[in-house]
Amino acid sequence: MGRYLPQYTQDLGREIRVFVPRFTDINERKHQLHEVIRLSGMNLIVNNCDHQLIIKVGSIPTARLQVYFIDNEEYFAKFGETFDAKGMLRPENDERILFFGRGSLEAVRKLAWQPHLIHFSGWFSGMVPFYLRRINKENAFFTGTRTVLSLESDAFKGKFAEELERKMRADGATAKDLRLYQNLDYETLMKAAITYANGIVVSSPDVDPELVRFAKENKRHVLDYNPDRTEFYAKINKMYEVLCGSALNN
Repeated sequence: MGRYLPQYTQDLGREIRVFVPRFTDINERKHQLHEVIRLSGMNLIVNNCDHQLIIKVGSIPTARLQVYFIDNEEYFAKFGETFDAKGMLRPENDERILFFGRGSLEAVRKLAWQPHLIHFSGWFSGMVPFYLRRINKENAFFTGTRTVLSLESDAFKGKFAEELERKMRADGATAKDLRLYQNLDYETLMKAAITYANGIVVSSPDVDPELVRFAKENKRHVLDYNPDRTEFYAKINKMYEVLCGSALNN
């Protein structure tokens, strides 16, 4: 979906940007990634420490797509995979999702490219809606931006470290925010993301049914899974139009 939905959307004449984490199994030489100097160099404070935001870019020539990679020597090169050998969540993932969520949005701001809609996918992007709210308290750059969340079959075992609440508070989280992120496991993280999202896409037949039920009970615009890829992508783009109205075609 991360490969073909953007291409489908772009082919409709819409301008898009794709942001992903630069995990260690992405071969920079093979895919000819290079740093975007004008976007890199900003320091993001996570857990009261400065961490350099590095933006790299690669392309998918057959799709005429550019992909921006959010990178940092410590969070991605040093820590490697998101799970340990037993399939448990690694303890540093709390700071990694904070860094990725904020780093992606800061990169969009540095591009001076105001999106009508942000479509984020899976648990690793689960802090995007939190930072959208926080950034707009300081700067109205994302005012009016709508959000769509793709629910994936990506559930994990275990919980994030209890220190995450303190780290979020240091980054501007309010008591209202923190109520959604207490005892944070997979289900809690995704329910928080659903609470802040405008639309929900069920991207797999194996998505946790409790999350789908929660989205519908909270009256989110929910698009159920469709195995016909072309039909599914067309319906997703129709959702974009419904959520954004005429602004999407301006």
